[in-house]
Amino acid sequence: MWAIGYVAMMRPGLIAGEMLFAGMFVALIFGGFIAGRLNDSSSRASCARAGATVGVLVATVNLLVVGSLFGKETQSSIWMQLVNWVGGLYAASIIFCAIGGAIASSRTRFTLRFPVTALFAFITAAAIFLLLITGGLVTGLEAGLAVPDWPNSFGHNMLLYPLSEMKGGIYYEHAHRLYGMLVGVSAVTLLVLVLRFERGWLVRTLAIAGLLFVVVQGLMGALRVTGSFTLSQSAVDLAPSAEIGVAHGIFGQMVFALFCLIAALCGSRYKSPATQVAGDTSAGRRMSLLLIVVLFVQLFSGAVYRHFQVPMPDAAATYPKWAMHLHLTGAIIVFVMTVLVGLRAMRFPKSLRPLPQLGHGILMLVGLQFALGIGAFVFVITRKSLAIPMGEVIFTTMHQATGALLLATSLLVCVWWRRLTVLSSSA
Repeated sequence: MWAIGYVAMMRPGLIAGEMLFAGMFVALIFGGFIAGRLNDSSSRASCARAGATVGVLVATVNLLVVGSLFGKETQSSIWMQLVNWVGGLYAASIIFCAIGGAIASSRTRFTLRFPVTALFAFITAAAIFLLLITGGLVTGLEAGLAVPDWPNSFGHNMLLYPLSEMKGGIYYEHAHRLYGMLVGVSAVTLLVLVLRFERGWLVRTLAIAGLLFVVVQGLMGALRVTGSFTLSQSAVDLAPSAEIGVAHGIFGQMVFALFCLIAALCGSRYKSPATQVAGDTSAGRRMSLLLIVVLFVQLFSGAVYRHFQVPMPDAAATYPKWAMHLHLTGAIIVFVMTVLVGLRAMRFPKSLRPLPQLGHGILMLVGLQFALGIGAFVFVITRKSLAIPMGEVIFTTMHQATGALLLATSLLVCVWWRRLTVLSSSA
């Protein structure tokens, strides 16, 4: 729903906007439908109650953004809006989710194939991926400093900043902050689930580290804007930091990869007594680990290139050439390394899932990443004016997002390589 609403608020036009608005109600029905299919009883009333429960949870999470819908009228009017919006939010969410649950009552029951912790870790990773996309749009549109203060927004409480004032770069920057809160709520919820249902010390430690990483990432996002912990909006008290911006961009992809790893570790496949292949796999293990190191170097050069631009008064910004050359050279190294690791992983039998499937995945991702990188590079070097072409924004954002997927998938390849193979005595 947040992803649909994010696109709708880009003002894509009346017809598209109405379709996207309707899509949020479809999402509610679908959520209730899934709850109904997972419900033990097939009675319509029981499935509708299961859907209604989802509606309550959805409405509660959406309270994070409902305050932005209030106007700037008198205090009494705001309280009336609060009652109307919150009441309407819960009523619509419960009703549409209950309808979805009732529809599911006539269908066969679903059996959850994944532990709840693995499923919610995947959901949290998906939320972080959306956060990376919104962050990429902020950087691509050069809107990172559109809102000068933090945690407030132009002096407003972040949750109550009026939607009517979110225009241009302000919308993209503020929406990115709201998405950060959604990720924070997801990370807290995942930690609670892991502590309740998981017994392994490693996954518990990673879940705790994941929440701490999310907090650190949020603080870096704040310091990137303000330079210090201050509520001031005055330029005299603010010192935006490009260095922290680089760290913020790199760390965000690390957080995404971490939660993908948590999802894998919580899965039943990882916990089961897996079939292991014996043999001299030391070369493959070293190469998969080296690939991650190379990807980090590539991530660093890309982040430096994007954040250390030099604004020009009447032309497009200039970028550090050393970072560009390092990134272009690194792209070739990453491509070769990924192909070598991916082909090695694909040699394993398909029954040794998911290692060969992940090997296939990184091959597809590196091909897409290479193509997107070429497109982004062409748009960046050919721009001469201050106006940012939409093609540049799209290609650079997709390039960044695909890079995050490649890093996370490569980490999973490395982990599964060690989980499903054993070294021979000669290795």
